[in-house]
Amino acid sequence: MNYKIIQEEAFVIIGKGFRVSMENGENNKKIPLLWKESNQNGFSEALAKQAGDLGLLGVCLDFNHQENEFTYFIGAEKTTEHFLPDWELRKIPAATWAVFESIGPMPDTIQQVWKNIYSEWFPSTGYEHANGPEFESYSEGDPNSEDYRAEVWIPIIKK
Repeated sequence: MNYKIIQEEAFVIIGKGFRVSMENGENNKKIPLLWKESNQNGFSEALAKQAGDLGLLGVCLDFNHQENEFTYFIGAEKTTEHFLPDWELRKIPAATWAVFESIGPMPDTIQQVWKNIYSEWFPSTGYEHANGPEFESYSEGDPNSEDYRAEVWIPIIKK
């Protein structure tokens, strides 16, 4: 797995959040549908105009492990004071991040990266999840392309 460890200061994101269940892999089905809808209704395009260096973001936060659900937030770094009034603001705390590269068509490639992080990377390193938001960072380009690049950012701490 190609990854790097970096420190990042806190930052604010703008966008919209959706509650998603993890029961029976429901999140792996619903999240691509949320992106499809966001691409079709112009929301992704409007966000892309606001996006900072990280591009468009898919952020997993507000985990409720008892209910087996979380908020999936489609957003971008807040780079301006001017955005649509129905957009939400959320703060991503400062953290040490493990940043994993994903190269290939969406959503299959990035879903495999997530699987490998939890089944291979965490068990074989001296790190554990820092219990904060985690996110996907999407670059410009064709997400169906074999060379499409994205990243998975996981907050980590030493065991």
